[in-house]
Amino acid sequence: MPFVITSPCVADYSCVEVCPAGAISPTPDDRAFDSADQLYIDPTRCIDCEACVEACPVGAIFDSRRVPERWKDAIRQNAQYFEGLRHV
Repeated sequence: MPFVITSPCVADYSCVEVCPAGAISPTPDDRAFDSADQLYIDPTRCIDCEACVEACPVGAIFDSRRVPERWKDAIRQNAQYFEGLRHV
C-alpha cells in the first residue's frame, strides 16, 4: 500500500529529497511548489520504502492503511492530485 501525506504537512520538501521513486510532488523545481499548502505522494509510483516517513519533520506521512480517521480524506486527495496532472 502506498503512503499518503496528510494535512499537517508543512511542504518543507525534506521528504522529496529522500524519495527514491520520485513519487512526491510538487518538487522545488515545479512552478506549483511555492504556492503549495502541502505535498502529495503518487500512489502509482510509491514503492513503500518508508524513507519519507522518517524524513517528515511533522509526522504527516502515513501508510494508507494506517491514516488516522481525521485525515482519511488525504488518501483521496493524494490520488486526485496526480490524476489531475496525468490529464493535463
